[in-house]
Amino acid sequence: MYSTLISAPQLQTLMASGQPLMVFDCSFELMQPTGGDTQYLEQHLMGAVRADLDRHLSAKGAPDAASGGRHPLPAREAFAAWLGSVGLAADMQVVVYDRQGANYCGRMWWMLKWLGHEAVAVLDGGLQAWVAAGGAVEAGIKQAQPAGSYPLSAPKAVLASTEMVLNQLGRPGQTILDARAAPRFRGEVEPLDPVAGHIPGALNRLFSDNIGPDGRFKPAAQLRAEFDALLAGRDPASVVHHCGSGVSALPNLIAMEVAGLGRAALYAGSWSEWCSDASRPVAQS
Repeated sequence: MYSTLISAPQLQTLMASGQPLMVFDCSFELMQPTGGDTQYLEQHLMGAVRADLDRHLSAKGAPDAASGGRHPLPAREAFAAWLGSVGLAADMQVVVYDRQGANYCGRMWWMLKWLGHEAVAVLDGGLQAWVAAGGAVEAGIKQAQPAGSYPLSAPKAVLASTEMVLNQLGRPGQTILDARAAPRFRGEVEPLDPVAGHIPGALNRLFSDNIGPDGRFKPAAQLRAEFDALLAGRDPASVVHHCGSGVSALPNLIAMEVAGLGRAALYAGSWSEWCSDASRPVAQS
């Protein structure tokens, strides 16, 4: 079972083995929401099913959304229903990828863990690594085969609510880690949300700092050293990851797990939910 990262050669071997497998293309362009669909239609990994951030991995306007913010999580039951409709079964290995440094496929990786599906891995290096390794690709739309209902099980990932974060604010049992770019974190600019700044006491690590020059996650030992330096003695189990809308926080969360620091919590509502209520404290520096 692959549960964090899978390399292109490992995925080729897995495909050849005939084991139950589903692959999802999660490519997305934040400033051009249809861009991921275009990329998928032009070229995707052979057999990959499309998973779009807006349509499948978020629930904007849904009354039963599991979080707030710009990309609210769908209810577990709603996400499970979609997975069943595209053919996922509980015994399948899942591989997710994108073209954007695991910025979007990480969301689906985490959501599957949240549903209780541990056998899900990120294709390290994304589509670019797959093509470079000679992996088979195709164009057009992959017609998924419905499998019926997808069974929910106990969550294998922790979803932190705004109330949880607020109640633990400033206490040693919680370490907020913000994945946004430093100017946004400091409150110097804010292109997406109505308030600039960050949650008081938060640490900052840009999500893309986990990716090396080759487009893959940095080696585990290097990631461990970088997170140890950042946390400076804080308990890794106390970390709650967030970003602008609960998406780009995931490369940090995955990187900590790759580094052997465990699976930390995710505040999926993130800054866009936090700053929607003026009574919540904001820091700028």
